[in-house]
Amino acid sequence: MASHGDAIIVKTSEGNPGFPPGPPFLQTSGRTLAAGAKVTMSIRTAVAIACVVASVQGYAQSFPVKPVRIVNPAAPGGNSDIFFRLLQPKMSESLGQPIVMDYRPGAGGTVGGEAIARAAPDGYTTGIMAASFVINPAMIRKMPYDTAKDFTPLGLMVDVPSGLVVHPSLPVHNVKQLIALAKSRPGQIFYSTSGRGTVGHLAAELLDSPAGIKLVHVPYKGAGPALIDLLAGNVQLQFASIPLLVPQLKAGKLRMIAQTGGKRAAMAPETPTMIESGLPGFVVRSPFSFVGPAGMAKPIVEKLNLALVTAIKDPENHRQLVANGTEPLGSTPEEHAAAIRSEIDKWRKVAKEAHIEPQ
Repeated sequence: MASHGDAIIVKTSEGNPGFPPGPPFLQTSGRTLAAGAKVTMSIRTAVAIACVVASVQGYAQSFPVKPVRIVNPAAPGGNSDIFFRLLQPKMSESLGQPIVMDYRPGAGGTVGGEAIARAAPDGYTTGIMAASFVINPAMIRKMPYDTAKDFTPLGLMVDVPSGLVVHPSLPVHNVKQLIALAKSRPGQIFYSTSGRGTVGHLAAELLDSPAGIKLVHVPYKGAGPALIDLLAGNVQLQFASIPLLVPQLKAGKLRMIAQTGGKRAAMAPETPTMIESGLPGFVVRSPFSFVGPAGMAKPIVEKLNLALVTAIKDPENHRQLVANGTEPLGSTPEEHAAAIRSEIDKWRKVAKEAHIEPQ
C-alpha cells in the first residue's frame, strides 16, 4: 500500500487464486475496478470514519451519564414491580445513576414493549418483560414489533415457578391420576386461567396433547377471579404462580400435584415436576426479561447486564427473591437471546397443535 498526496492507494493481488478479481461494474473516481486495479480512498474519509468510531466507543465507555429509564408494561404492584424494586438500589449503585420506573400497561404488554423497541438504542431506555413477551408472537396476529429482532437481550432476571393445583373435591393426587380421570370424563374437567394466551392457558394446552386428553378452558379477566372460582369449586384445576398459591395450599383449600419448572422450586421441594410425573420435556417457565431496543453498543449491554447480575447475586437480594417464590437467574445476554428464540418457537408450536389462531 502506498500513499500519494491525500489518498491511500491499495494494489490488489494479481494472479493470486485466493483473491478474486473485482467486479467490472464497481467505480471509484470514474475508473473501472478489476483485478490489479488501484483502489483509491480519501484519507479525509478514513479519518472521518475513525473519528465516528472513536466517538461511539467513547460514548459507550462513559455510559451512563444520566438516569436510566425502565419501562414496565404492567401496572404498579405486580410481580415485575416487586422484583425489580428489590434489585433497583444495587443496580443504581453499580451504574452510578438513578433508575426511573415508567409504567406502560396495556394490550398484553405490547404497549410497553413498543415503547422500548422504538426508543433510541443508547441504553437510557430499557424495560422489564414478563412471560407474555415470548408468548405474544403466537397469540397476536399484528404485533407492533418483532420480538426476536427489535430488542437487545440484557439478561433474564428471575423465573416465577408455576404449579398444577386442583380443588380438593377432585379425586386425584398426581398427574397420572389426573390424566386417567380426564380420559374417563372427556369434556367434564374445567380449568381456569387469567385469560386467553396466558402461561396458564398454554401450559394446559401443552398437557393436553401428549396426555391425549382435552381439558375445558374457562378464561377469566385476571388471576384473582380465576382463583376465586377455583376455590369455590366451580372449576377443578389451574396452572398458576406458586407464590400466589401458597396461602391456599397451606390452608388445605387447594392441592398441588405437580410443578412446571425444570427442577423443583425451593419453596415446594416435596412436589414433583411434570417431567418427574411422566411427561418428558414438559417445562413451562414464567421468566422476567431485562431488555433494551435493538442495536445497543456492546459496552453498554455489558454494563447493564453486569448491574443486573450484581444485584441478583447480592446475598440479601438473593435471599429475598427466593423467599418471594422466585428462582433468581441473572443470565448472560447470549443465554437470554437463545432463551427468547427457544420460547417463541415452543409456544408457536403449542398454539398450532392446539389449533389456537392468533387474534
